[in-house]
Amino acid sequence: MDVKKAVSLAKNYLEDLFADEKIYNIGLEEVSFNDQTKTWSVTVGFSRPWDEPPNSLVSIARHIAYPARSYKVVEIVDAGSTGEVTAVKNREIKS
Repeated sequence: MDVKKAVSLAKNYLEDLFADEKIYNIGLEEVSFNDQTKTWSVTVGFSRPWDEPPNSLVSIARHIAYPARSYKVVEIVDAGSTGEVTAVKNREIKS
């Protein structure tokens, strides 16, 4: 599978996995391929409804114009055109 297929698979997998949480602002953050294990690691960021500030004043006070994001690393075994998702892990961002 190529990089575009791996990214698409990861995004679709997370959309389905977190469907009841109504995630949005889903976007690619980073992607890598491990030649030894033939595994893609795709980091995807997204927002959740409860990450939004309760009102615009809070947003302004915090100098935030957008909700916080969560980051997940989706691991996919490269198996030709289709891949098997083997793990979804938290990606901690250091500030």
